Amino acid sequence: MEFLAFWMFAVLMIFLLSGYPVAFALGGTAVLFTVLFSDLLPTLGLLEFPWDPQFRIRRLQIFPQRVFGSIMDNYTLVAVPFFVFMGVMLERSGLAEDLLQTMGRLFGRMRGGLAISVVAVGALLAASTGVVGASVVTMAVLALPVMLKYGYDKGLASGAIASSGTLGQIIPPSIVLIILGDQMAAVNVGDLFMGALIPGIMLAGAYILWIAIYAFFRAEKAPAMPAHAEEFAVKNLALAVAKSLLPPLILVAVVLGTIFYGIASPTEAGAMGAFGATILAFLNGRLTLKNLRAVNEQTVTLTSMVFIILVGATAFAMVFNALGGHWLVEDFLKGLPGGEWGFLFLVMLAIFILGFFLDFIEITFIVIPLVAPVAVALGFDPVWFAVLIAMNLQASFLTPPFGFALFYLRGAAPPEVGTRDIYRGIVPFIIIQLLMLVVLVLFPEVVLWLPEVSRA
Repeated sequence: MEFLAFWMFAVLMIFLLSGYPVAFALGGTAVLFTVLFSDLLPTLGLLEFPWDPQFRIRRLQIFPQRVFGSIMDNYTLVAVPFFVFMGVMLERSGLAEDLLQTMGRLFGRMRGGLAISVVAVGALLAASTGVVGASVVTMAVLALPVMLKYGYDKGLASGAIASSGTLGQIIPPSIVLIILGDQMAAVNVGDLFMGALIPGIMLAGAYILWIAIYAFFRAEKAPAMPAHAEEFAVKNLALAVAKSLLPPLILVAVVLGTIFYGIASPTEAGAMGAFGATILAFLNGRLTLKNLRAVNEQTVTLTSMVFIILVGATAFAMVFNALGGHWLVEDFLKGLPGGEWGFLFLVMLAIFILGFFLDFIEITFIVIPLVAPVAVALGFDPVWFAVLIAMNLQASFLTPPFGFALFYLRGAAPPEVGTRDIYRGIVPFIIIQLLMLVVLVLFPEVVLWLPEVSRA
């Protein structure tokens, strides 16, 4: 029966590459193979199928049961709408605008300072909002015109904005890490948050280091902002920095601290973060009925997208495993040359290539259930393995032709910034991400140190 699982996966890839919606491609393939290979072909005498005639009926009846059991009754996944609400509410509260203004003045007088301020703001937004689209669009609208006005290279400016806007996928609290923790049953989401914190900060630091080196050798492409520039003018810099930085940092510290110290689960901490973001929006005078309605709509939209894909992925996995697909994948991966390191290289390469065509949610729901059990069986630490995947998945936002950060940037960028400028600009940052992936492979303690300290 394993050959049926192979063809099932092949049909899924055809649906996906044809542009068919991922959720319906996953669920539709599951229903198609349930009906086709348990009823139609055996009836025509084209296939001797060993299952009983009631297989199709029972399998179709099991679909809603499995969906309710693995999704609707899943406490971990309840954290997703809470953290989405928290991020969108903070974005609506004007956090990004305030941070860009103060950071631009703080770093603007040095070479490459505006690009460095964009990365710093991206990291702060990642820890507080984590909404890639909102971060990229906001920085493109506010910072990109100013950078171009003062002579920044279009590629450097575009690359800094697109890459820093995706930091929310690796810096906790991250929706990617919550979904990975759910798909890798042996991983605690709190441990994932702790394991990803240092790599996320290191990645932001690597971006800043690259910009500083570039600005040192190509000063005319990343000039310092003149003293008379008014775009990022603030009356009291110290007060502005404290006012824009402290509230979101305190909120993030409280949310992550309660998780790290075991005071609250990620779901409970997410609820607390959503409430705290609402309070901050109220204090900033941004908690209007219009904003609240917009936040709720965006939260429902993003959460629904995640869950409908998960419904399709659950149905697909159920039929794929019933056909023996998990044994087929496990035998293939364990038989790779190079043992566990050959397996790791192939998985990371496959995820990176899939990132050119699929979104991180789709990759997570399709690939992780297949490779995670094999990784654990080969002796890899599940937290380390999950953080490697999260770092790899972040590149999916930047790799053309379907990198979502590139779409967001292209839509918000001024007309003089072309698609070629954007593609040219993101190449160094993708290379930095891959180098960070290598660092995490060579030095697992970068990921594992904080979770181990918390357990001690």
